Amino acid sequence: MRVLVAYASERGGTAEIADWIGAALREAGLNADVRPAGEVAALDGYDAAVVGGALYAGRWHREARHFVRHYGDALAHRPVWLFSSGPLDHTAEEREIDPTAGVAKFARRLHARGHATFGGRLSPDAGGFLASKIAKRSSGDFRDRDQVAAWACDIARALRGAEV
Repeated sequence: MRVLVAYASERGGTAEIADWIGAALREAGLNADVRPAGEVAALDGYDAAVVGGALYAGRWHREARHFVRHYGDALAHRPVWLFSSGPLDHTAEEREIDPTAGVAKFARRLHARGHATFGGRLSPDAGGFLASKIAKRSSGDFRDRDQVAAWACDIARALRGAEV
């Protein structure tokens, strides 16, 4: 089974989460291809997809939104999971966070089998006006690699069950 892990990341934190998901899927015996959403040319050959994006001011990264709009029909006919990254605190480790309104709308449209929100990462020296302001009060790495791997293992189990 071949799985596409497509992501949209501004500063690399979400890209690393996508890499962790891909690694966990491969460890579970699936063929996972991790790619930036903006570089995916077609979904041919993929049996399932995981799509993720960083959250900015409560919105999914524009490339993730564009990807889901562009490939929506094809994604709706495959098993799909969505993820978001962004909270700059430990809330994503402490409890399940519902998807933002826009991501929830995509999840319904695609009949997504699940969504997870993971903590984000922002370096203290982040560039850009807004990011530098936020970094002064909320910088840090709030991603939990074990949480990401456990979520990806659940996906692998669901997909392996579908193969049987």
